[in-house]
Amino acid sequence: MFKSRKIEKLDTKEKLKIFGPGIVVTIIAFVVAYQFVAPTPPRRISMGTGSLEGAYFAYGKKYSEILAREDIALKVKSPAGSAENLKLLTAESDGVDIAFVQGGMGALAQTENLVSLGSLYFEPLWIFHRKDLTLNQLADLKGLRLAVGVEGSGTRILALQLLGLNGITAKNTQLLSYGSQRAADRLLNGEVDIAIFVASHRASYVDRLLKSKSIKLIGLERAEAYAFRYHSLYVLKLPEGVIDLGANIPSRDLTLVAPTTQLVARADLHPALINLILQAAKEIHHAGGGFEQEGQFPTPKHIDFDLSKEAQRFYKSGPPFLQRYLPFWIANFLTRMAVMLLPLFALLYPLFKLMPQIYKWRMRSKIYRWYAELEAVDPEIQKDHVAGHLEEYIAELDKLEAKVSRISVPRAYAEGLYDLRMHIDLLRNKLYKAREKENNC
Repeated sequence: MFKSRKIEKLDTKEKLKIFGPGIVVTIIAFVVAYQFVAPTPPRRISMGTGSLEGAYFAYGKKYSEILAREDIALKVKSPAGSAENLKLLTAESDGVDIAFVQGGMGALAQTENLVSLGSLYFEPLWIFHRKDLTLNQLADLKGLRLAVGVEGSGTRILALQLLGLNGITAKNTQLLSYGSQRAADRLLNGEVDIAIFVASHRASYVDRLLKSKSIKLIGLERAEAYAFRYHSLYVLKLPEGVIDLGANIPSRDLTLVAPTTQLVARADLHPALINLILQAAKEIHHAGGGFEQEGQFPTPKHIDFDLSKEAQRFYKSGPPFLQRYLPFWIANFLTRMAVMLLPLFALLYPLFKLMPQIYKWRMRSKIYRWYAELEAVDPEIQKDHVAGHLEEYIAELDKLEAKVSRISVPRAYAEGLYDLRMHIDLLRNKLYKAREKENNC
């Protein structure tokens, strides 16, 4: 029992000598490789939306609900609109990580630190007026009371651009700065003549005005010309009766122009979060409806900023493989570790494949290296030196046997040790016979 424990202790010691350096190299390699692993995604991010009654805010709440499933807290902020969102995206403090931005407003950013995650849906330009007015073109709005949106809103910027092309300015027309809900209320109350909005057809105030009997929607004549002048605009058709077939709203086919709504992010937004946000975008916008066809959005088209690399991969190949089948945090952890483990595996696999061979060679060398000394006292090999020196050879063999008796090897290599001892006994018998023969002469 004592001998067995001693052998096991020595075996462990030998293994540590062989595998210890490999373990140390592994630990050092892990520490070095970890420096190149991407940081963990933040659990809290913020999104710039728009007015509380608008589609931006409503969609922002949907994104918040979807990200909450993966334990990501999305704080929804509601500034005035797209221009304010761009300011928040570039703010050094108290800004936002992602935001909805109206198409065609990229030039206002004045920075290269923003990336696009794609466009999400069309945002038509709606021009509503009191039904008692007869209006056909934008030029007919001159001199009336126009609600064109608040400062910093995409509505105001686009409205002023198109009105300016028709010679309508603050010098000849009353341009009123009202938020979307307030503008709709004042139009319904007769306090303004026209209210202009850039909004999804899903916005509550747009739906209310479309169904009002005292308000009329006009189309945009020469829509193709406006789209030609501003490439961020797309021509859309609103068919007769599509809002209410019974009431025949609208009463005729109308032509509208529309930018798209883009999802814009800071360039340093964590890649894993970009993939998660795009999965949420697909869940929300893929079905389409209204002006959008199923599967038309989200899309990498119609954008003002460079598409992020992660978004490029998403639109080409879909979500990362692990995120398709595993919860977000588990998939992210395994992805981060893969960045570290793959190169380490390439280094450590051959290293640890070699370790057992080195261990095997070392155990055998503890036995086989003694055969050189056995040859030195073998009377058949040393025929020319044996005569008169047999006692010295026997004494050397005894010393050799004493040294061999102190050798301990694991049981797996015990056969070689017993073979060595057997060969020592055979050699001793040869020496004894040689001595007897010499004494008899």
